[in-house]
Amino acid sequence: MILAIETSCDDTCAAVVTRDGEIRSNVVSSQGVHARFGGVVPEWASRHHLELVNLVVDQAMEGSDWDDVEAVAVTQGPGLVGALLIGVATAKGLAASRRLPLIPVNHLQGHVAANFLGGFEPPFLCLVASGGHTFLARVTDHAGYETLGQTLDDAAGEAFDKGARLLGLGYPGGPALSKLALEGDPTAFKFPTAAKVAGYDFSFAGLKTALLYKVRELGDDAQRLKADLAASYEHAIVEALILRITRALEHEADPRIAIGGGVAANRLLRERAQSLGVPVHVPPHALCTDNAAMIASAARYLEPTPYPDYLALDAYATKRAA
Repeated sequence: MILAIETSCDDTCAAVVTRDGEIRSNVVSSQGVHARFGGVVPEWASRHHLELVNLVVDQAMEGSDWDDVEAVAVTQGPGLVGALLIGVATAKGLAASRRLPLIPVNHLQGHVAANFLGGFEPPFLCLVASGGHTFLARVTDHAGYETLGQTLDDAAGEAFDKGARLLGLGYPGGPALSKLALEGDPTAFKFPTAAKVAGYDFSFAGLKTALLYKVRELGDDAQRLKADLAASYEHAIVEALILRITRALEHEADPRIAIGGGVAANRLLRERAQSLGVPVHVPPHALCTDNAAMIASAARYLEPTPYPDYLALDAYATKRAA
């Protein structure tokens, strides 16, 4: 079995997953301390990972025998580099102490591989939409994927959070904005979906700016119309995602969709995806947000690095090809 560690942002995660994809444990410790700032504070995230990671690993290993651990997997990037380094250092220490191989995993590949834990097998199109990443990929095998399009600026989850902040809602903003949107009219305001952006790339910066200008334009009426603003803004984000999926489906011989990342929990996105008339797979919520089980899932199909070759392994903050 594989012990996996994930510390790319503000969730300290560890999981034990068998080679067959059975999840023995999947522990996530979220850092609520960032809510007061409306976003993640990188230095605080790193310090909290340092405090929590050993406890989280111990909890994940409850009921499992260390002698059964075949390899240690860890998120190498992308993410907050300080946070990643905590996970990488912990994984290297655990693996080296037992002379186990180490499997570095791309965080984005983890989100794709979360679908394998539910038995959804390639080929399929995969949309990953979260607070830090938004991309559309063609998945043809377990070990990698072809990126078709990605965000040119803000991620979809980031757009939700920034929109919620403009409307005076809490953090994380996605759930709060979506809840308010249920009370509003999604056709009340017309916000941009970057439909003129060619191909499969996404852009949400203009949408965020459009909401800012609309709130300023409405003045005191913005509070009264807040539910309509939320509904229209959510509608624009979801339609931007669905537009790219629809474009890609036209070129698929076996059109199927998987959706991952925190935004996969959005009710409207799920409804719109289901309306496309093709098979749609969304992992359980615990496997959509950051977690270590998805990292272990990806690691099952990657080449392990033997001891001591991984002792100089470093983390990386920006995206690399998976």
